[in-house]
Amino acid sequence: MTSYPKPPFPDQKQPMPGETRMMNPQPDHGETSYRGSGRLVGMKAVITGGDSGIGRAVALAYAREGADVLVSYLSEDADARETQRLIEEAGRKAVLMGGDIQDAAHCRAIVARCIEEFGGIDILVNNAAHQASFSDVEEISDEEWDVTFRTNIHAMFYLCKAAIPHMKPGSSIINTSSVNADTPSPQLLAYATTKGAIQNFTGGLAQLVAEKEIRVNCVAPGPIWTPLIPSTMPAEKVKSFGSQVPMKRPGQPAELATVYVMLASREASYVSGATVAVTGGKPII
Repeated sequence: MTSYPKPPFPDQKQPMPGETRMMNPQPDHGETSYRGSGRLVGMKAVITGGDSGIGRAVALAYAREGADVLVSYLSEDADARETQRLIEEAGRKAVLMGGDIQDAAHCRAIVARCIEEFGGIDILVNNAAHQASFSDVEEISDEEWDVTFRTNIHAMFYLCKAAIPHMKPGSSIINTSSVNADTPSPQLLAYATTKGAIQNFTGGLAQLVAEKEIRVNCVAPGPIWTPLIPSTMPAEKVKSFGSQVPMKRPGQPAELATVYVMLASREASYVSGATVAVTGGKPII
């Protein structure tokens, strides 16, 4: 609980969507700490936003647990190649697929590529997200509102709709929500609104696909140290990022990976429609 960096952090600003190599301190994705125990052997996973941050940590953990992984990402080729290296180093197959999940056709192509490369899909992790900070509602353009919803919630629908017909009993969908679903930050109005929608979508879909023996859950992270932070937040907020939670620091991507593994594993066979909070001690409602 106390071994990771605490704020204040050095001044840093990146263009969106940000790159891992430019962050100070560097995030921990579990590169030297995560040890697999065969919980996902033979499974086939798709992870959106799998190139960096939470997505990379989950991809690494899944590979070390025995799963092949398709990494969907926007345009961060260097980050995606490093995630690929980590997956392959674990002895599993990695497929990279760049492109914009705002496009429904691209979402369908991601699932089709997974079926083509792996022969099936057992786990879908809807993790990619767009966020931007605004101090006044009048600053939020129609285009900004639209891109946030298309990336964060519309794509989730497109991907689930494409994947579910190929999922066998025991398969799992895991969506990344946020503490903002319950305690929305006013500066993240569009983002927080989509995260509330994700939590509602998860609960509804879990009920809809229960008869197919597919489970649907979501993870609600608190402040996590990923490239999204220095590329989308004001400098002063980056400097103090994570200080507002009881642990007085941001979480590292590696600290979420075990939750995604648990929710994808057979041991979680009675867990569906749930939201698992990973917030550094800050309760969610």
